[in-house]
Amino acid sequence: MTVKLKSILPKKSGRSWGSVVVRHQGGRHKRFLRKIDFLRDKRDIWGVVEAIEYDPNRNARIAKILYEDGERRYILCPDGVSVSQRVIASEEAPLNAGNALPLSKIPAGSAIHNIEIRPGRGAQLVKSAGSVAQLQGKEDEYVQIKLPSGELRRIKSECYVTLGQVSNPEFRARRLGKAGIARRMGRRPTVRGVAMHPGAHPHGGGEGRSGVGLKYPKTYTGRPAVGRTRKKGKYSDKAIITRRKPGKHS
Repeated sequence: MTVKLKSILPKKSGRSWGSVVVRHQGGRHKRFLRKIDFLRDKRDIWGVVEAIEYDPNRNARIAKILYEDGERRYILCPDGVSVSQRVIASEEAPLNAGNALPLSKIPAGSAIHNIEIRPGRGAQLVKSAGSVAQLQGKEDEYVQIKLPSGELRRIKSECYVTLGQVSNPEFRARRLGKAGIARRMGRRPTVRGVAMHPGAHPHGGGEGRSGVGLKYPKTYTGRPAVGRTRKKGKYSDKAIITRRKPGKHS
């Protein structure tokens, strides 16, 4: 079965109908969008790691998997997985890095990533470079997971996860080296609000270094940029046992 794994990624540069809706985005190098299998729904079929590749759209490495039926797919590459290694998504899969299993089949204390919030929805948690969550314990039809932020969350035991840590853990220690690298990534310069004129930012105005002049930091549109920005009454609130460490202004 032949499936197209790459397509040209359209470049919008933070604009919608010509208006800037996301600042600090600009021209960048042309990219391909790699289709990543976050669902891991190809069950009980062994695959072999054909290549480990760089993906310009994410900070983790990706692995190209060739399955026994001839289909190829990209998955997030776990740390330590090498070319020619075999992986599988199955309820009876071995407890090796790169294999995907339901939470009910994984022992407490295991390192996991690529976590589903709802069964069959596809992974939504712990997907960035070097990130890893830990399975803390099991209770009835739920499993307790400690996320990289320190948050303790309850997730249904039939949700699929991938064993191991996400690859490229040294990503956070990298240095870009020069401004041109950021520009090729599509990042335009970021200017401090206090350096702007008052019409462009609530922090702007004053002669020289005037400070913010407000009780709390604000966004350039005037909304408070402090405290909890999580949506109230979110569907997953009931799944959170212990919230992550609060920020400085919370």
